[in-house]
Amino acid sequence: MARSLHSIGTVVLALAVLSGCSNVLPTGISLPNFNPSVRTSPTTTPDTPPVVARFNNDEKECLVRAMYFESNRSSESGMLAVGTVVMNRVDSSRFPNSICSVVGAPRQFAPGVLSREMVETRPVALASSVADRILRGERHPGVRSAKFFHQAGLTFPYNNMNYVLEAGGNAFYIKG
Repeated sequence: MARSLHSIGTVVLALAVLSGCSNVLPTGISLPNFNPSVRTSPTTTPDTPPVVARFNNDEKECLVRAMYFESNRSSESGMLAVGTVVMNRVDSSRFPNSICSVVGAPRQFAPGVLSREMVETRPVALASSVADRILRGERHPGVRSAKFFHQAGLTFPYNNMNYVLEAGGNAFYIKG
């Protein structure tokens, strides 16, 4: 019973935090421009321990939401791949330098990614666990430096899409 109440309390707390995440913001309000003093490396290997990044809970929540809505909610590998793309973008000078700004960028992630309700508890818990690993520096090795993905099975007539991985219902690619 206590465990059930704890779980309910966790969900209520998560929903309270979620209410602060929205990609539809009032005029004059922008997403936080979080600039951590320590950045994660784009990849880690067994020989080099990951650098622990310092991201706040809002940043983690934005990462959880991107992984939840973009990876079909079932694949740990897919969630890790989506999270790796988010962090590759955060680490790139071509994209915003905060997780929430990357995830909230117009037409880059699923519509409503920062505002829709996450109703499936197991995938939320999995996404949260994977987010913790990503924020500690873990990356999906197959994603490498990819900063883009789209739904698997779709094809595009571009010659500059070098595919590196398919995971969680998405195809990940490097432009160039």
